[in-house]
Amino acid sequence: MADFEDQSGSESEESLVTHRELQEAFSRGALKPGLNIVLEGKKKALNNVDGLKQCLSEFKQHLEWVERLDVTLAQASNIISPTLSQTPDKASPDPEDDFQREMSFYHQAQAAVLTALPQLHHLKVPTRRPDDYFAEMAKTDQQMQKIRQKLRSKQAAMEKSEKAKQLRALRKYGKKVQIEVLQKRQKEKATMLNAVKKYQKGLSDKLDFLDGEHPPPRGKKEGAGGQRVKKGPNAKRRYKNQKFGFGGKKKGSKWNTRESHDDVSSFRAKVAHNKVSGKAGKKGFNKRPGKKMRQKMKSRAG
Repeated sequence: MADFEDQSGSESEESLVTHRELQEAFSRGALKPGLNIVLEGKKKALNNVDGLKQCLSEFKQHLEWVERLDVTLAQASNIISPTLSQTPDKASPDPEDDFQREMSFYHQAQAAVLTALPQLHHLKVPTRRPDDYFAEMAKTDQQMQKIRQKLRSKQAAMEKSEKAKQLRALRKYGKKVQIEVLQKRQKEKATMLNAVKKYQKGLSDKLDFLDGEHPPPRGKKEGAGGQRVKKGPNAKRRYKNQKFGFGGKKKGSKWNTRESHDDVSSFRAKVAHNKVSGKAGKKGFNKRPGKKMRQKMKSRAG
């Protein structure tokens, strides 16, 4: 209840203050008809140079330059931008162009560094960080450890994904090669079976398919010069020749020739007409009778 009474009292005081201000404004003639108060104009800002200098002297600290490291330069004139239409000595970047604005900041900072470095060297202040330099980081070690772990987990996930992609690609390639090998084997098997069938039917007398040698396709029996290619013996014949030796010509060995026909030195008339005397001759004439004769002989004996 006490808080409510205090709040109501403060509201009544505020309302009295506002009534008094309204009465004073009415007595001055500042109140005009309407809901809004028309302002006469903006308040003019005063450039109090002496007051500003006095405030600056109050908080300004007279320190050496090495403690302040402040460098004040004019606008850098070596701004290189192909979109600038002004001359290099009087170049001013367009504030609406983000690229020109950022390049002007960069060149201004570069000019300031080039101006400050000789002064630091003159004061024998090192400008390069030594190898054993230690500085307190803005982030704690635990936070950096979490970041490292997160980066490592991301890198491991990326490596795992890349490895999985490579395995999938290898599997696809392996399947493709396997299919090609199976197709090749099936084709060779079909070719061999076809050659075996031809050999069994007597359509071919070659066994080159047993040695893995395939005969040339039809229509390609001629050499490069258009001459007919002479074929040698097949694999089976070559193997037998290597094992048993070449026995000479067999076919046509009993054919008569002009010389063999004229040569009668080995002719024996008695041998040729079975007129050999003695036991050998008797044996030659003691031939077995025929079937009918044997049956007659059996019937007579019976």
